[in-house]
Amino acid sequence: MAKKQENYLDYVPAISERNTWDVGNNGRVTVHMVHRGFYAWIAQKFFHRPRVSHIDLDAMGSFIFQRIDGQSTVGMLAQLVKEEFGKEAEPLYDRLVKYMQILRNNGFIYYVGKDKTPK
Repeated sequence: MAKKQENYLDYVPAISERNTWDVGNNGRVTVHMVHRGFYAWIAQKFFHRPRVSHIDLDAMGSFIFQRIDGQSTVGMLAQLVKEEFGKEAEPLYDRLVKYMQILRNNGFIYYVGKDKTPK
């Protein structure tokens, strides 16, 4: 039997509560990522690595991140990006899918109904 192929544009992203974030005066999002776990503790203790990293998103990344609400699909976000940035966003779907993968891999977002809710 053939495996049902999933459409990435149907996924519903939600922002993880593991990290905090804010919007600066310039409208850009900064995600504050807390380093957790044993190896992070070792790096902090012995190599003086920071406990919290501050990741500044660019204009398009900030626009997308602020619209992730746990209800809109990736396809809906793509439409909003297309309306806001036009040709500047091309190749839209490739860039958006890759960006969402990066956010997910770093634990900034998860997919509703697909991933376990991060704690």
